[in-house]
Amino acid sequence: MSASSSLLAFIGAFFFSRYLANPVSHLHILDHPNARSLHQRPIPRTGGLAMIAGTLAGLTLITLETSTLPSRTLISLLTGLASLAVVSFVDDRTDITARSRILVHLWAAVSLLIAGFAPDRLDLPGFACVLPTGIAISLTILFTVWMINLYNFMDGMDGFAGGMAVIGFAALAWLGRADAGFAAVCLTVAAASAGFLIHNFPPAKIFLGDTGSTTLGFLAAACSLWGSKAGLFPLWMALLIFSPFSVDATLTLLRRLWRGEKVWEAHRSHYYQRLVLLGWGHRRTVLAEYALMLACAGSTLLAVQLPPVGQAALAGSWIVIYALLTATVGWLEQRAVPVSAP
Repeated sequence: MSASSSLLAFIGAFFFSRYLANPVSHLHILDHPNARSLHQRPIPRTGGLAMIAGTLAGLTLITLETSTLPSRTLISLLTGLASLAVVSFVDDRTDITARSRILVHLWAAVSLLIAGFAPDRLDLPGFACVLPTGIAISLTILFTVWMINLYNFMDGMDGFAGGMAVIGFAALAWLGRADAGFAAVCLTVAAASAGFLIHNFPPAKIFLGDTGSTTLGFLAAACSLWGSKAGLFPLWMALLIFSPFSVDATLTLLRRLWRGEKVWEAHRSHYYQRLVLLGWGHRRTVLAEYALMLACAGSTLLAVQLPPVGQAALAGSWIVIYALLTATVGWLEQRAVPVSAP
């Protein structure tokens, strides 16, 4: 089941991405360089449509081949996915207000509540506590909205968001392999992302656009909450898998708030952007990020075999690692003169 749906998702996303990257495409929407951009020429930003199309094709095959995927779960996922895709596609064509976007993000989060994905307990290495209903609902909404937006924030370098999706969802599928339906969905998203990534790897021929980045963020939140609620893995393991995105986005936001900067304005101060501007370029930076993603995913797969003490030590080690990595970027900036273009 998962193999056939994944293959269909990959093929669909690959060929549709290639079509959308062609100037003759009727959906040839260009991303022109701006204050946030690292690219220097207009690039089509409709790759998210190909990723979504591949994912939907795979999900359709899953529902036709098996009944292991609950209809409530599928309907809720598609409801949130469709609303995000529509408003984000409109935003890719003509800017819409931040208020309109956030309302749709909140609705997408509500769709996961309807699916029953709100966690009833918080599991940390060596510690667990029951969550009151109100706190569980609030955490679900905040987590979903943040994942949607951080994926959008981090989609600013060739091959970056697509690579995180391939590695992240593949790791979730392995962690949740005891549930065939869950694993099939995760592998389908990973395969569709891989089909798109072939055309997005540096130098990129096409971008995800908001349509792709917001829906991938939503799916990352949905699968993380789903797997946790189903008892397939604790939520903190999903957070570790996607930490290359969440740590960068969160620390950058906090740093900009501390400096009194207008956080809603475009910028190039994420850690990955700073490396590119230091002269690393897209390819070297994204390969380094892939190594980090694989290390996080591998650590998570190891963590499930460790006792609570070992899991706590592993989580603590990653806190130290990220502290060293962020400090290293600052050290590199002090030693070199950043370049003005990638």
